[in-house]
Amino acid sequence: MEFYNRETEIARLHDIQKQSLATARFTVITGRRRIGKTQLLLYATKEQPTLYFFVARKAESFLCQDFMQEIKEKLQIPILGDASSFGSLFKFLMEHSKTTPFNLIIDEFQEFFHIAPSVYSEMQKYWDVNKNESKINLMVCGSVFSLMHKIFENAKEPLFGRATHLMKIRPFTIPVLKQILNSHHPSWTPDDLLGLFCFTGGVAKYVQVLMDEGACTTWEMTNTIIREDSLLLQEGKNMLVEEFGKEYATYFTILSAIARGENTRSKIEAVVKREVGGYLTRMERDYNLISKAIPLFAKTETKNVRYIIEDNFLTFWFRFVYKYSHIIEIGGYDELKKIIARDFPTFSGKMLEKYFRKKLMEENRFTRIGGYWDRKGETEIDLIAVNERERFAEFIEIKRNPSEINLDILREKSHSFFRTTGKLKDYSIRYRALSLEEM
Repeated sequence: MEFYNRETEIARLHDIQKQSLATARFTVITGRRRIGKTQLLLYATKEQPTLYFFVARKAESFLCQDFMQEIKEKLQIPILGDASSFGSLFKFLMEHSKTTPFNLIIDEFQEFFHIAPSVYSEMQKYWDVNKNESKINLMVCGSVFSLMHKIFENAKEPLFGRATHLMKIRPFTIPVLKQILNSHHPSWTPDDLLGLFCFTGGVAKYVQVLMDEGACTTWEMTNTIIREDSLLLQEGKNMLVEEFGKEYATYFTILSAIARGENTRSKIEAVVKREVGGYLTRMERDYNLISKAIPLFAKTETKNVRYIIEDNFLTFWFRFVYKYSHIIEIGGYDELKKIIARDFPTFSGKMLEKYFRKKLMEENRFTRIGGYWDRKGETEIDLIAVNERERFAEFIEIKRNPSEINLDILREKSHSFFRTTGKLKDYSIRYRALSLEEM
C-alpha cells in the first residue's frame, strides 16, 4: 500500500529538522503499536542524512556494534576503537553534530529500560552538556505506552523535561479511510467503510494488511483476519501482555467485559468478581487504553460513568477473538466467522455511533459532542452536538437501518434531557437521523 496522509506531521517534522540546524532538537513520537511511527519518520527524513537505530533486546555491546556499522555506512566517518556502551556512542554523536548536522532516529526507545537503564541518565548528561552547540535532530519513538510515559513524563526520571517536542501519531481520519477504499475498491459500500473502521480504527498497519490482501469488503476483511496464518489473531495479546505483565489475565477479563457491553464498574466487577477500581485507573491513566464516558453536561464527579475501549481494533479483538479463543485453538475458523456474521450487525451498530462521533469531531463545527443517558436507563440519546458560539445543538439518533429511527421519540427524549439538565433550552435545536446512508 502506498504512503497516505500525514501531511501535517511531515511538515512539522521538516520544521523541527530546520530548527535543529541552529540548536539540537529532541522529539518524542508516541502512538500505539502499528500506527506507523517508524514509516513516518523514515519517510519524512528520506532525503536527509539520517541514522536509524533499532533497539532490539540484546546485549548493549552488540547493539553498539550494530549502531557503529550504521554510522560508518550513513555518515561515512571512521570510529576508532569499539564502543561498548551507548552512552559513549551518544556522546560521540552529539559532539560530531556540532560540525555535521544529521538526524538520529531511535526506534523502540523504551527497550533500553530492559537492556541498560543507565542509558537514560547517560543521555541526559551528554544532552545537557552539548545541546546548545550540537545540531543533532534526535527523534525517539516507542510502542509500549506505559514505559514511554514513565521515561519522559515521570519527574523522577533522568529524561524528564528534556524533550523539545512531543508528537502523538493518531489513526487515519475518516476522509483518509475513504481515500484508501477509493484507491483499492472504487465501488465500496457504506458497510465496507464501516467494516474497515470497526476492524482497524484507522491504524495504518492493519489497513495495509487488508488492502494488500485485496480485502476491501466486510466479508473479505473477516476472512483475512480470521484464518490460521493471520497476523492479527495474536495482535491483541502481543500488544498488551508486555504492558500488563503477570496480571494480564485480569486486565484482559476487564477489557473483554467492556467490549461486550458490560461497561459500568458494577457490571465489570460482577464479571471479574473482584474490586477493579485500581485496574480501571491504570488502564486509563498509565496505559491510555480506556476512557470514562459521562453524560453530556454531567458533573465530572458523577458516578454515572461508562467505560469505553478507545481502540477499535482492540474492541473487536476482545469481543470476538479473545472471547472465542477456545474455538480458534481447535481450528474452528469457519465457525468463528459465522458467529461474527451473526453478531456483526449489532456490534457494528454501536461502532457506527463511534464513527459519527469521530466524523463530527473532525468537521470542527461543534464545541461539545457527547451522548446522554440517565442513571435509570430510561432515557438515552446517541449523540448531542453543541455549538456554544452560535447557540445551536443537534440531537442525533443513529441506527444502521434508517427505517428504525423515530425522530418523534428522539424529541421526547430531548424534553427529558432539558428537564433533567436545564441545558440548551434557549438554543436552536435540530433533530437528525444518521445511518449507513449518511456515512
